[in-house]
Amino acid sequence: MGSYSWSVQKQIVDALRLGERTKASDLLLDFGHKSSSLRAGDFVDIFKYCAESPDPLFVMEIWRLMEAKNVSLNDICLSLMTKALSKGGYLEEAFNMMDFLGETQRLYPGLPLYNSFLRCCTKMQSIIHASKCLDLMEKRTVGKNEVTYAELLKLAVLQKNLPAVHLIWDEYIKYYSVSIIVLRRFIWSFTRLGDINSAYKTLQQMVSLAITEDTSIARTVYEKLYSTRLDIPVPSNREIQSTMLDLKENKEEGSSIRLPFVNIPDAISDNIEQQIILMGNKSEIVEIDGLNGQKQSLLMEVLTWSFNDVIHGFAKCKNYTLARRLISQMQNLGLQPSSHTYDAIVKVVVSQSYKDGMAVLKKMHQKNLKPFDSTLATLSVSCSRALQLDLAEALLNRISECLYPHPYNALLEACDATNQPERAVQVFAKMKQKKLLPDIRTYELLFTLFGTVNAPYEDGNMLSQMDAAKRINAIERDMAKNGIQHSQLSMKILLKALGEEGMITELIQYLQVAENLFFYGRNPSLGTEMYNIALHYLVKAKESHMAIEIFKKMKLCGCQLDSATYNIMIDCCSIIRSYRYASLLLSMMIREGFYPVTCTYTSLIKILLEDENFSEALYLLERVRLDGIQLDVLLFNTFLRQACHKERIDVIEYIVECMHREKIQPSPASCGYVFSAYVNAGFHNTAIEALQVLSLRMMSPDGNILKKKEHFVDEFILAEDLDVESHVLKLFKDSEEELVAGLLNLRWCAVVGVPICESADQSPWAKRLELQFFERRPVP
Repeated sequence: MGSYSWSVQKQIVDALRLGERTKASDLLLDFGHKSSSLRAGDFVDIFKYCAESPDPLFVMEIWRLMEAKNVSLNDICLSLMTKALSKGGYLEEAFNMMDFLGETQRLYPGLPLYNSFLRCCTKMQSIIHASKCLDLMEKRTVGKNEVTYAELLKLAVLQKNLPAVHLIWDEYIKYYSVSIIVLRRFIWSFTRLGDINSAYKTLQQMVSLAITEDTSIARTVYEKLYSTRLDIPVPSNREIQSTMLDLKENKEEGSSIRLPFVNIPDAISDNIEQQIILMGNKSEIVEIDGLNGQKQSLLMEVLTWSFNDVIHGFAKCKNYTLARRLISQMQNLGLQPSSHTYDAIVKVVVSQSYKDGMAVLKKMHQKNLKPFDSTLATLSVSCSRALQLDLAEALLNRISECLYPHPYNALLEACDATNQPERAVQVFAKMKQKKLLPDIRTYELLFTLFGTVNAPYEDGNMLSQMDAAKRINAIERDMAKNGIQHSQLSMKILLKALGEEGMITELIQYLQVAENLFFYGRNPSLGTEMYNIALHYLVKAKESHMAIEIFKKMKLCGCQLDSATYNIMIDCCSIIRSYRYASLLLSMMIREGFYPVTCTYTSLIKILLEDENFSEALYLLERVRLDGIQLDVLLFNTFLRQACHKERIDVIEYIVECMHREKIQPSPASCGYVFSAYVNAGFHNTAIEALQVLSLRMMSPDGNILKKKEHFVDEFILAEDLDVESHVLKLFKDSEEELVAGLLNLRWCAVVGVPICESADQSPWAKRLELQFFERRPVP
């Protein structure tokens, strides 16, 4: 029977290996019919294969046959069956088998079986079954060994249960002396749960142990490291089981435990730093004493892993100083950095400069170490933030598999900052090519990049509005395809884009969508910012009636009005030319606890100027100045624009001198209003002189930029090269709009044959205004 049994088992296993399950089942049934006296040992080889595969379904077939033939299980078969079921994901069936058969057939599964079951619970992330297993272990007093504690640590990390890790530590050190492997497991647990202080202390204990003791580490056939010392089980501790059970009950109630990443208090950080500094003096001796050499290679490997974990932990909580100290200690110990080590180092060094990160990458190449995808992603993000787009894109292209869109989002954000939408299209295309699923941040950036066509330098027209609508629809179709809904930020960006293009009908439609998504049935105050965006662009489009309707809706639905809301509506009163309503809104604003700011007075002054009430407007300006409210160029441009339209040269000159006295630099619009006012009045020479003075003041606060940068005159203003204007416009890409406008104005003055004034203070026109309005009195 023995040789026949062995032969049939081999045939069944061979059939299972070849995937011929029907043949294996037929062989099993035939074996059961032909054999009159079967024993548990006749199925052991098949059970072994099913446990390794795993194949839980065939295990159940064997068990049904054994029950039909009244074959009793032994401990070996029970163990193999349980392993096959638990590895195959049938945790409930595996647990019932351990529990039921152990009670009815007097089988006593050993501790390794419970450890194996716990290991499967961790892989399947089943806290409930792990807790049941711990209860059963307690009930049968099987105790624990070091493998059990290792699995308990994994479960505690899975649960985000830091107190359980500390309880496991307290119990473990009662019964065992710590080993390198065990300390490695605790360091891993502490860093995963954010207790970087405990992780650091355990790491230093690990270093001390490596220095003072002869540690025994070996590698299994599965390339896993383990301690070779004798592992003797110890009694169970109910306290740990209770901690696991309590957590299970919390999860069943729908709550979850999430411990935040712990930031080390300053006092603790200082203490750690002092310990690291002290350790640095010992570690140079350590390298000579024993950490080098072939015998200690496994020990050094474990130490490197633990250093990696703690350095990553310091990097994650942005404690870069202590991370650098640990890197230094690691080097002093003679530990060779791995790719994982450099992954942590890169996260630390890029906090200062992307160049430092690239230097680390170069060092990795010199050591023939391949960087992780996460390392390249971190470097790419750093380069994107430094606006090194070519380098950032090159690094992204080297990533074999990118699991998260964050690096691409950083590059898209850099494309937006540098105004390179064409590159952004290529970046998004590469995401599609790599089948990387975008997130809502990706679409927020796409709306920012492509939501507008002409804005902010040109008003929208029919063609640009059609283009914008096509772009927005394309982005939203892609969002729907990937199952991503609008966020509040994406909706705000979209509303701004529509407003900038002057697409008022679409703006109102999307505002209604936002109301349905975010406001109705929720907190109405969430909509304040979006309503303000809509109000702003309605007022800009002079749609006062619609703005008033939305303002009424905000009040009725309980949406909280803020300072911006009142300021926009006061500005709206300039459209209907009602200073009375503006004053009422101002009173409401003050009663709500919001104080008037510069834009509030700008709107009030605009209303007065629309009614040509220059005296009252100038009086209000004087009051604003005396109240100490910060003035800005928009307020003064409000005067200049209306004075230009009404040909009030006296007001123009007074406002220009006020700006000079208040050290408010003109804008290109300021220059245009003043120049046009003089030209319209027939004072052409004065117009050109004023244009020069204001351009010089716009380019620098003191108006002496041509004396400080004499090359501007020869290179841009007086140069006869036909491409000068294009060279000037290149400065525009660096966001130096005022400098570009000033240089072009001065070049135009030179072209018409007017001598260039090198300093604004030298101009007779400027001197006249200074003398004329020395007393700073308003124009009557």
